[in-house]
Amino acid sequence: MLEKTYEPASVEARIYDAWVEAGAFKAGAGAAPGAETFTIVIPPPNVTGSLHIGHALNNTIQDILVRFNRMLHKDVLWQPGTDHAGIATQMIVERQLAERQLDRRSMGREAFIERVWEWKAESGGTIMNQLKRLGASADFTRERFTMGDRGQPDDQMVRAVTKVFVELYNRGLIYRDKRLVNWHPGLETAISDLEVENIEVKGHMWHLRYPLADGVTYQFPIKDEDGNVTGHETRDYIIVATTRPETMLGDSGVAVHPDDERYKDLVGKFVELPLVGRRIPIVADEYADPALGTGAVKITPAHDFNDFEVGARNGLEQINVFTTRGAVVDAEFIPARYRGLDRFEARKAIVADLTALAEENPTRGLDHVEDKKIMVPHDEKSKLVVIEPFLTDQWWVKADVLARPALAAVREGRTRFVPQQYENTYFAWLENIKPWCISRQLWWGHQIPAWYGPDGHAFVAQSEAEAAAAAEAHYGKAVELRRDPDVLDTWFSSGLWPFSTLGWPDETAELKRYYPTDVLVTGFDIIFFWVARMMMLGLEFLGEEPFHTVYMHALVRDEKGQKMSKTKGNVIDPLKLIDQYGADATRFTLAAMAAQGRDLKLSINRVEGYRNFVTKLWNAARFLEMNECRRVDGYDPRDNRLPLNRWIVGATARAAAAVTRGIEEYKFNEAANAAYDFVWGTFCDWYVEFAKPVFSGTDEAAKAETRATAAWALDQILAFLHPFMPFVTEELWAETGKFGPGRAGVLALADWPNLDGLEDPDADAELGWLIDVITSVRSIRAEMNVPAGAKLQLVMVGAGEETLRRVVAGTALITRLARLEAISPQSEVPGESAQFVVGEATFALPLSGVIDLGVERARLEKEVGKLDAEIAQIDKKLGNEQFVAKAPEEVIEEQRSRREAAIERRGRIVEALARLR
Repeated sequence: MLEKTYEPASVEARIYDAWVEAGAFKAGAGAAPGAETFTIVIPPPNVTGSLHIGHALNNTIQDILVRFNRMLHKDVLWQPGTDHAGIATQMIVERQLAERQLDRRSMGREAFIERVWEWKAESGGTIMNQLKRLGASADFTRERFTMGDRGQPDDQMVRAVTKVFVELYNRGLIYRDKRLVNWHPGLETAISDLEVENIEVKGHMWHLRYPLADGVTYQFPIKDEDGNVTGHETRDYIIVATTRPETMLGDSGVAVHPDDERYKDLVGKFVELPLVGRRIPIVADEYADPALGTGAVKITPAHDFNDFEVGARNGLEQINVFTTRGAVVDAEFIPARYRGLDRFEARKAIVADLTALAEENPTRGLDHVEDKKIMVPHDEKSKLVVIEPFLTDQWWVKADVLARPALAAVREGRTRFVPQQYENTYFAWLENIKPWCISRQLWWGHQIPAWYGPDGHAFVAQSEAEAAAAAEAHYGKAVELRRDPDVLDTWFSSGLWPFSTLGWPDETAELKRYYPTDVLVTGFDIIFFWVARMMMLGLEFLGEEPFHTVYMHALVRDEKGQKMSKTKGNVIDPLKLIDQYGADATRFTLAAMAAQGRDLKLSINRVEGYRNFVTKLWNAARFLEMNECRRVDGYDPRDNRLPLNRWIVGATARAAAAVTRGIEEYKFNEAANAAYDFVWGTFCDWYVEFAKPVFSGTDEAAKAETRATAAWALDQILAFLHPFMPFVTEELWAETGKFGPGRAGVLALADWPNLDGLEDPDADAELGWLIDVITSVRSIRAEMNVPAGAKLQLVMVGAGEETLRRVVAGTALITRLARLEAISPQSEVPGESAQFVVGEATFALPLSGVIDLGVERARLEKEVGKLDAEIAQIDKKLGNEQFVAKAPEEVIEEQRSRREAAIERRGRIVEALARLR
């Protein structure tokens, strides 16, 4: 006998262990002979991470797809694993060492890396175990790590990375060059754009006077408030503006627009850099915008990405003025008083000196300071360290070359994005792709397979022995080599994920069987950083796209539509949701809200609601068990005699088809809601209620048929709900399997419902009519504030023979479920009645003496007026361009939701008014 209540905490771990014991998640489990494959590679979470709500959504969607296709008996592989997360992991271990007054440099590279491996063995599996709590049915026996087992050269994952690097180098697609990167002064390494977060801060724009060299002057136009030129002023300086005055130490030019009449005679002349005294040229470049400021821009090629491009176009010198720690370099071209100062201390000193210079000479130094909100790049994780554009030697990939086939794959339809709108993001990034910096100044990661000879010549090879042989051939003798200390960008190794996890570069059976994979489920924020790179490298090395579909899930926000953040205190922890409400309710909530292209607004109330759904399903199964509804060997739903049972069979078939269609079309919310509406609304609220009189009646044949049908329908429900709510469905599958024909294994490997051809239009019409009548009476009672205990008469006018037959057959159900005293046919509708029409008949509920119709009509009309005013007020807001432009997105979305709810409510009330006669 089923327990009275379902307690997720007491069964979920046991059920998961049962799946593992049954081998349900292993590659190919339950596959039919010769079955087609279905493969998903998990977006490898950082080994440092723990399950957050984004992971929960991402992996719930993957698990729905995997369980669905496994129940179709395809050869399914869900490949799990984690990313070594170079920077994040190194930071964690370094912090642990600092607590013991140790640091990696004093330990040495080998000892430090060994300590990281120890940490990984102790703590690196946290998120994989948390995914199991969510119910993720990945083949964890195949778990992979982007650094392999111990990062040794002969490890397959390491060999894969090395092979790709060496071959791309040999093909001329990897090279070493001095270029600008995002530099983390705290970690002393280059970082990717994804690890940079631009934060708006209150800053300043310093306007500086740079004196013209060689006694040059020019006429600068003076304008009035309307922009009209009223005269000219002779100047021997140019005003430039900057938010980072400390970078002026590295200025190597001033740019003006080639069409700017104010400066056309100055192009080719020089200015003298204040405080430094270096002569730097004035160049013409379209980057300078005549409409911004004075139209003149200081150019610091070594410390600004735009300036780097301007400098390259105009042959300007690249002058690096910072150390790797963000201090001013100790160099002769730097005034002595700034050398060694931290960049922000240098800023204060330079501003003070420019201010003093202006006091001595009004045409020199600081012109004025403007308070301004500015975007400043910060370390995305800590939000504390300001990232510095920095000129340094790095390894680069010619990403534009690799991008061409990747662009063609999507343009030509071999890989598609769902929703399709994300193709535009993909195209925009790849069409304007820049060289990809793949080196990092870390110790934790794949060390770059390059060795340098005595003169700095690089030898890129699969191994040190190969490099030594190449060096000996190059120099004519054996020489001592020094290995490049840098490691590869984490995205380089994760870009190989769809094929390295299958054994490449070895020709494994898994690689042959499961590549290319089918669907990638990921977030929109890493289309470029991960999706595009997998596409580029998969096409380059295997000649085929790594997946045919990329499903982009949206962001999970709080119930008000705000982005979750620890600062706001609105973060929802999925593990706490699982603890409190169970994994099934958590998963179903995420699936039911996963509409394509729309962010999820998650509220605890929704999770509570779907926990009630789990309870509803459990209680329905328990009710059926109490009424001896057991599976019958040889039962065929096509043999049903009762319209009630023929109807529920057809409704079950429609629900299963809707769920199937929703999953296949990646409309997970539609699939989940179709399942919810059928199970709660149709099966539990209607079929179970309609079946109660049968169970308590004396017709044994009707009882037997209804019991068998109910048990069959529950089986189908458990099957099509399983991808969404795997734990409760598996538990019920096992419990109901104790009666009737034996179960062949776990639900996770059972058949997906294929119920084509089971719909019965006659039964649908019969039961649909009954439901319409009961629903209409219930709506009137609710809308008209009819007391719950009041037993009403139902009058029927104009009923034909078929309707009369249905009334006679269904009187007991209608009167019980609609709380009626009697149903009677009459020739005309009584006065003071609420009316509705079903089929050809008009039905009326006489309400005289039950409620005051005049008062009720006035109440409803008043509510319509209130709703009209509310809708008009919202329309006024949404029609205000300033409101729409300035209001946060979540506020606008809230107004739209309120408007929809008000319109829907108004429609129901207008219908209620129309019924009053």
